[in-house]
Amino acid sequence: MTRAPLRPLAPVLEARARGENPDRIERAERRRRHEALRDRQRQRAESRLITLAVMFCLLFGAVGMRMAALAGSEVARASHSGGDSGIVAQRADIVDRNGAILATNLITHALYAQPPLMVDKPRAARELAAIFPDMAAATLLERFTSDRKFIWLRRHLSPEQQQAVHDIGEPGLRFGPREMRLYPNGPLAAHVLGGAGFGREGVAAAEIVGRAGVEKTFDAFLRDPAQGGQPLALSIDLSVQAAMREVLDRGMEVTNARGAAAILMDVRTGEILAMVSLPDFDPNDRPAPQTEGDPSESPLFNRAVQGLYELGSTFKVFTAAMALEEGIVTPDTVIDIRGPLRWGKHRIEDFHDLGRELSVTGIVVESSNIGTARLAQALGAERQQGYLDALGLLDPTGIELLEGGARPLYPRRWSELSTMTISYGHGLSASPLHLAAGYATIANGGHQVTPTLLRRNRPPPLGPAVISEQTSRQVLTMLRQVVTEGTASFGEVAGYAVGGKTGTADKPMPRGGYYEDKVIATFAAVFPVQAPRYVLVTMFDEGTVSALGEARRTAGWTAVPVAAEIIRRAGPLLGLRPAVESRAGPAVMLASGQ
Repeated sequence: MTRAPLRPLAPVLEARARGENPDRIERAERRRRHEALRDRQRQRAESRLITLAVMFCLLFGAVGMRMAALAGSEVARASHSGGDSGIVAQRADIVDRNGAILATNLITHALYAQPPLMVDKPRAARELAAIFPDMAAATLLERFTSDRKFIWLRRHLSPEQQQAVHDIGEPGLRFGPREMRLYPNGPLAAHVLGGAGFGREGVAAAEIVGRAGVEKTFDAFLRDPAQGGQPLALSIDLSVQAAMREVLDRGMEVTNARGAAAILMDVRTGEILAMVSLPDFDPNDRPAPQTEGDPSESPLFNRAVQGLYELGSTFKVFTAAMALEEGIVTPDTVIDIRGPLRWGKHRIEDFHDLGRELSVTGIVVESSNIGTARLAQALGAERQQGYLDALGLLDPTGIELLEGGARPLYPRRWSELSTMTISYGHGLSASPLHLAAGYATIANGGHQVTPTLLRRNRPPPLGPAVISEQTSRQVLTMLRQVVTEGTASFGEVAGYAVGGKTGTADKPMPRGGYYEDKVIATFAAVFPVQAPRYVLVTMFDEGTVSALGEARRTAGWTAVPVAAEIIRRAGPLLGLRPAVESRAGPAVMLASGQ
């Protein structure tokens, strides 16, 4: 590059010729160069400022657009962090049919130790043992002084326990966030809900998985983030459930029963409004499963759906309905009931001497084994099996519980003797839920019912017809007379027109045969019979009461009074207004509808 001189020769010579000072030319040239340099530097600075301004605007715009996008998106809770990748901690609530909370989540913390970070291990062990009585200081100290770098201490803490641990001031004691499953009503619906526990666990998250009940059946739904936390709505009515459990618990105490169960079902939809099995448990502290002995001795055993029992004379209603539907008899047909009825070496007898003959209505009202067996003989095994199958008494109920998959027990070879004994509830073992579904079918006009624990927003389509509406009305009239004139007289509830049938069956021994002094007492009730809405099945295992100087074990003394009290308490909660009945009552109203 050619450098221009500060004192150009030509201008200097011209200046000297004019008598001027040549230094002025140098000063002018320096000033010109400084101005040119300043202009170039200003232009460069302005270009840089413009570039920075453009870049800042673009960056600010990008950040603003991202913030706007995040603000407009749906908030998602973090389900994992760090090494807890893949652990989904969310779980939806479970509510009753009215939206009352049955199961929800509670934010809590887990406690763990990192021994390498601990400062005073003996003191930490002593302080923890004082806070948690189930922990031993010596055991804790042994764990802290081992080679382990990570030790779980508690799966969840109460706020008071967390504060107490925090006050120890030990840096090696750490807290991990947790959600634990909470059942605010304790044991109220224990066998329905089942319970939940921790699955995979990490330091900052733990998944909650169902262990039993609807928690297990609907585990995938409850854990699915795509559901957006939508609660699982059950058919259970919490207020009715509470009333039923209280009454059944008192009844179990009065009768000294080994166990009890009750089910309240809508006869049209199959929705279960209440289900109780006693003894029960608190799902907040679910006990360990029983590994040996009789499963029914465990409080986890759901007698309403898992228990298979010979349900006795409650089956006589089915036999009468079959015979009426087939046109073999009418309600007034007279049947010879002289006994005993012999089949080979076997004898069928009635509990009391009921005379020489009874009408079909009388057979149901007075609960004649002989009369029912003769109806079954006229039906035959094939037709009996067909009806029982249509009533759902030969297959699992399909209820939304893994525990509800119990299949009724019946003889492989369905002989004529089996036909007769099954007709009055011996030789076929089913659950109380099977019985409730069967009675719902009889009561709703004869359409098959599928029981459910899910709330139905609209009535489902009618199931297949098992019996005609006329037969249904005739059987309902008989059930009402069982209460007003027969074995269930203690079942009368003013204003609710209760109909039903008792059943008292000898309890089988584990190795065959039957106990002489132990029974399964059952009462299946329908109310109100003039326009059936609900079926209630109440069952007591080995219940006994003392009355009139004797030990009474039959359902009329044990199950029936308890069922009546349940109806008396539940009726108003269900919105049923008591009706005033004439002395002729529903029998007249039902007959007029034929």
